[in-house]
Amino acid sequence: MLRGMPDQSPTPDWPASVHPPESDSFEQTALAWLFDQVPADYRLHGVLRRHPVALSRLARQYVSAALEAAREGYRTARIDLRDHMPPHALDQVMSAYLAEGRRMAEVLRSVEALDTALRALSLDRGADD
Repeated sequence: MLRGMPDQSPTPDWPASVHPPESDSFEQTALAWLFDQVPADYRLHGVLRRHPVALSRLARQYVSAALEAAREGYRTARIDLRDHMPPHALDQVMSAYLAEGRRMAEVLRSVEALDTALRALSLDRGADD
C-alpha cells in the first residue's frame, strides 16, 4: 500500500477511466484523463508527462479558473447581454452558464482527487530514493 493512501477505493469523484492508485496503470490513465481536461498544447511539455503531479497541479488551476469564469459569466450575463438578445435566448445563455459551472465543479472535484493520489504517490517514491 502506498504511504498516505487510505485503505479504501477511490472517492465518488474519481474519474471512471482512471485506474485506482494501487494499479500499475494508474499514472498512465491519470495522465490521459488529466490531459483531456486542459488545452491540447499542454501535451507539448514533456515535464508534465514525466511528473504527473505537475500536470495535476496545472489542471487544478486551469479547471478552477474555468469554474470561476462560468460563475462570473452567470453573475454578469443578464446585464451585459440584455440589450443584445431576446429574453428567451438570454435564458438559454444562463442555462448554459449554469450547466457549464456544474460540469466544471464536477471536473474540479475529480482533478482534486487525482492530485491528492498523485501527491501521495510522489511522496511514497521520494521515500524510496
